[in-house]
Amino acid sequence: MSLSPHQPVLYKEIIHALQPKRGGQYVDCTLGAGGHARGILEACAPDGLLLGLDVDPQALALARETLAPYERRIRLVQASYITLSDQLAAAGWDAADGILLDLGASSMQFDSPSRGFSFLQEGPLDMRFGPHATQTAADLVNTWDERELADILFHYGEERDSRKIARAIVANRPLHTTRELVAVIEKVSPRRGDRIHPATRTFQALRIAVNEELASVEKVLPQAVTALRSGGRCAVISFHSLEDRIVKDYFREQSKDLVNPPYEKIYEVERNAILRLVTKKPITPSDEETRINPRARSAKLRVVEKL
Repeated sequence: MSLSPHQPVLYKEIIHALQPKRGGQYVDCTLGAGGHARGILEACAPDGLLLGLDVDPQALALARETLAPYERRIRLVQASYITLSDQLAAAGWDAADGILLDLGASSMQFDSPSRGFSFLQEGPLDMRFGPHATQTAADLVNTWDERELADILFHYGEERDSRKIARAIVANRPLHTTRELVAVIEKVSPRRGDRIHPATRTFQALRIAVNEELASVEKVLPQAVTALRSGGRCAVISFHSLEDRIVKDYFREQSKDLVNPPYEKIYEVERNAILRLVTKKPITPSDEETRINPRARSAKLRVVEKL
């Protein structure tokens, strides 16, 4: 299969990892435009089912068009993946054969200036994945104090100049647009030969904070593992080290027996392993995929199977 600039990240790898089968039940927790979902539905034809979730009403509308040929086999819901257990219950599913999480913002969101995700385009400082988010990026940069901003930029963006940038933001408030924020960042943190733009880490940090992304990943992983039936698989694509670390640590923890410390060389197993690591190391995009879609370069795919 040749690659297209519009093809979802790690498309072939996802289909191979989930191994969709006819009659199976699958959940795409981050539906986006429906690209991964379409591949899953094709692979589990003629009677496999798919539950698709997304908080973004624009993405959901586009996915309905993309998946129109499979209308009888899909259930699409505007909802956050942190409500996974509730959505499965509402669908009448007692378990799933495969669950996909494609974390972070989508290309569609980055390409829409009105969403405020991209520092390369003029737009409002919004950055919300969906209307459920209670605050925008503008709310954060204009109301949080300097220390709070610096902490967010350092911990969520791994920004070396976090204190300098936070101080400049506070000094130049109010800031309402992406261009205004970029100008402040470029003035105090010019490019030092890095490959990435000096605003990259700040925009990442603000997006994560606005959408509570890390907390959401921590909430959904136990739900996903519980929802899988024996032999079912969960595949997670992450795009930065903080997300990937949460996924890696949780999957490794659940793939090991929990034992008490030995007493007289006797071990007592408190809990047997729940998962098998399908991927010991993350799968990353091919050179061809990153050439066609540079945004894919930081993607990491981890896959587990329910025992």
